[in-house]
Amino acid sequence: MCGILGYTGDRQASDILLSGLAKLEYRGYDSAGIAVMNEGKIKIEKNKGRLKALEEKIKSSGEGIKGTCGIGHTRWATHGEPSDVNAHPLWSDDMSVVAVHNGIVENYREIKNMLANHGYEFYSQTDTEAAVKLIDFYYRQEKTPLRAITQAIKKIEGSYCFVLLFRDYPNEVWGVRKDNPLIAGQGKGESFLASDVSAILQDTRQVYYLDNMDIVQLKKGVVRFFDTEGYAKHKELSEVTWDAQAAEKGGFEHFMMKEIHEQARAVKDTFRSVFHNNRIDLYEHGLNDEAIKNLSQIYIVACGSAYHVGAAAQYVIEDLAKIPVRIEMASEFRYRRMPLDKNSLAIIISQSGETADTLAAMRLAKENGIKTLAIVNVVGSTIAREADSIFYTMAGPEIAVATTKAYSAQLIACYVLAIQFAKVRGTIDETYYEYLIGEIQKLPEKIDEILDEKERIREVAERFVNSRNAFYLGRNIDYAVAMEGSLKMKEISYLHSEACAAGEMKHGPISLIEKGMLVAGVMTQKNLYQKIASNMLEAKSRGGFLLVVASRGCESLKDDADFVFHIPETDEHLSASLSVIPLQLLGYYVAVARKLDVDKPRNLAKSVTVE
Repeated sequence: MCGILGYTGDRQASDILLSGLAKLEYRGYDSAGIAVMNEGKIKIEKNKGRLKALEEKIKSSGEGIKGTCGIGHTRWATHGEPSDVNAHPLWSDDMSVVAVHNGIVENYREIKNMLANHGYEFYSQTDTEAAVKLIDFYYRQEKTPLRAITQAIKKIEGSYCFVLLFRDYPNEVWGVRKDNPLIAGQGKGESFLASDVSAILQDTRQVYYLDNMDIVQLKKGVVRFFDTEGYAKHKELSEVTWDAQAAEKGGFEHFMMKEIHEQARAVKDTFRSVFHNNRIDLYEHGLNDEAIKNLSQIYIVACGSAYHVGAAAQYVIEDLAKIPVRIEMASEFRYRRMPLDKNSLAIIISQSGETADTLAAMRLAKENGIKTLAIVNVVGSTIAREADSIFYTMAGPEIAVATTKAYSAQLIACYVLAIQFAKVRGTIDETYYEYLIGEIQKLPEKIDEILDEKERIREVAERFVNSRNAFYLGRNIDYAVAMEGSLKMKEISYLHSEACAAGEMKHGPISLIEKGMLVAGVMTQKNLYQKIASNMLEAKSRGGFLLVVASRGCESLKDDADFVFHIPETDEHLSASLSVIPLQLLGYYVAVARKLDVDKPRNLAKSVTVE
């Protein structure tokens, strides 16, 4: 999830680009760069680090970068560590094509191999360079940007937006999108491209929203669109009415709600990063078939929401792959003196890759000869650097302190491991393997389907504005989801909330039930429907307000619950990806109704880097 920009007009492009990138830096801040065309030449300035470092570098050069047509980028690294070389823009061998990119080129290795056979050399570790040079390959044959782009995107697999300069076409910027956002802006004598409208709002409110596979050409004050066959398309111009602050949040009131809506994309991109040629491929993560077959134990080590991901993964891995799994809080694991199995794998989960307790726990595992696999969201983070293997999630930067999309991306990573471990170890057959892959691919659409009904959650959430306590109940995977739902409620709404394995309610916690108290139950495991229904009714008989999140077809509490939210059906192993969404919304809407700072809850930080 990077920030990309394009501009052509009569003003100095570098000023426009740097100003716009400042509005997009929340999308990525590993590195930044711009390319500007002037008098038949393209000049590039880029470097590792925040945008401020790039601004200082350009300022210190004296003359700056002159020219009225250019592109810019602020990076969230996916392929290749953050560095000056891997920063965007990237270029073809003779600098005739220069591009910035947001997304993932899944088949970049195949593209690189093909291009190497045609004499191309590569200087970076990025997937983007392969795509840029593929466009250049076709540009040399087709002689026009449009034909080069249409030919290249037939070969490129993945999700992407490219914004490009062609040296032989001065004062033009080209772009294409697939799955990742791109908008075009039109001003008087100038035109813009951007990941978000926030980047250009100070310059124009007249925008076009690109559809999937649209190709766009910018000239001064002119925006033209084409389809994948190169035929012209008509698009309607829209006027943006948001203020600048709302625009940065995509029109949402808070970053948290924006990120809740970005979960479908995070799920899709994370799965695509390891899905090649219709198979899950863990080779780059250091997990070959022999290593997987030799596993006798898995330890999952994490904190907070990442721990809840691990709790769900424990059930999924054990059931599918038949490998014993222990889920451990990092802060406890690091001080345990338990015997560790040398034929085990420690899966370390951390959004930031800097969590102090999780890092210490990983180091302890390594000291004891245990192979470590890190599931992290930040390229080049300490945990990523020190782990034996890395599985990068593709959530992109998360601004709200309370995690949503990073949690969902971590779940997908764990599903992938469980499914591939099971296939390699022969505990599931090919038919079920393909079925599970198909069900993962359907999750983004089902997440969006749930979000279409978010107003139902808002209406029920307003009942609990003045509540003091809540219980969240579940069994098996549903208990893991209940823990995450409870955490979301307490960390942003400040309502005291407790998650309980439903069968444990009668062993003490039920004494706390009061009239009108929220009791939220998760019901997605068919063999446990009647068990948890019984536990929920015990709470109702003591005055609890029963809120149920259940799979479609579950009718166990249809006449007894006060509110039922049905989620789309999926394989029960994957249900956590769907059942968590209504609970995220519930916590969010209670906090909003209480007029609290949803994105920055008191006493909390995004990354806990101290013990």
